[in-house]
Amino acid sequence: MDVIFIIVSIFLLLNIALGLIRVWRGPTVADRLLTTQLFGTTGMAILLVMSGYLKDLTLLNVAITFNVLAVLLVIGFVQVWKKKKGENS
Repeated sequence: MDVIFIIVSIFLLLNIALGLIRVWRGPTVADRLLTTQLFGTTGMAILLVMSGYLKDLTLLNVAITFNVLAVLLVIGFVQVWKKKKGENS
């Protein structure tokens, strides 16, 4: 069972590494914006995997909190991006 947790964790960390490449290369702001959502979702998934491996329910609460913060962060980024483009809503 430990091997499964290790494989899933490595996959999620590679997912974040590929997201960092997308942030660095761009090419648009929308790509970078979606990558921040990817970081939040992947970070939550890593915490869920760690919670299952360590059998610690506290990490579930932290994962839920990070997920809510990631959603709020993306909403904030979209609002700032819309104001920079001159769109009104």
